[in-house]
Amino acid sequence: ITQPMIEIEIAGPGKNALGSELMRSLLDQIRAAEGAPLLLRGAGDAFSAGLNLKEVVSLDQQEMETFLRLLVELTTTLFEYPGPTVALVDGHAIAGGCILALCCDYKVGADNPKARIGLNEVGLGLRFPPRLLKLLRYVVPRLEPVILHAGLYGPEKALALGLLDEVCEDAEERAKAYLGALAKHPAEAYAVAKRDLRAGATDVDEADEQAFIAEVVPTWTSDELRARINKLLGR
Repeated sequence: ITQPMIEIEIAGPGKNALGSELMRSLLDQIRAAEGAPLLLRGAGDAFSAGLNLKEVVSLDQQEMETFLRLLVELTTTLFEYPGPTVALVDGHAIAGGCILALCCDYKVGADNPKARIGLNEVGLGLRFPPRLLKLLRYVVPRLEPVILHAGLYGPEKALALGLLDEVCEDAEERAKAYLGALAKHPAEAYAVAKRDLRAGATDVDEADEQAFIAEVVPTWTSDELRARINKLLGR
């Protein structure tokens, strides 16, 4: 029996920027879907333009650790979701927004020349939490140029870099059709195969966790980073 598809919409100010409240809401919705076929999309003309930088610059070190752990929990929960997941990327998918799309089993991009897709964290001076970087190593075939160039690309270039699986004119129709096809597989077999394929893909050891707290979190609350982000925000 094919389960009905569930749509989860990334919706918030700043082109669906990922703040704590939105991330918690998305996490709750993903868990509540309980393995049903999942279509992830953005509200309006963007998928998600990334993390809420206004919130990022306001956090102290303890708050930042909580914020980044929430981001890692959201992305890994989506990545490990037992049912089929398809991302409908019909606008900007930048940094954290791009990562959310990459956590889905299949990524359909709209043929929208204005859309910008990529991981530009290095350009902002940001370091990835270890679990997140490990996840990205699994899902992006040639990750080095994507991260080190910190570029934002149109859909066709994003496709060539492995950030999308296909680009088409009627992306919504295609995304739903592809999700429907995945949903026809026996649910248990799909869930088990996905779990077996991804076993260990986000595991980190205690040393990585300690490095995250001691080295990564402080870089996110540094004066240099705050100054860079405030300049970007026009403050």
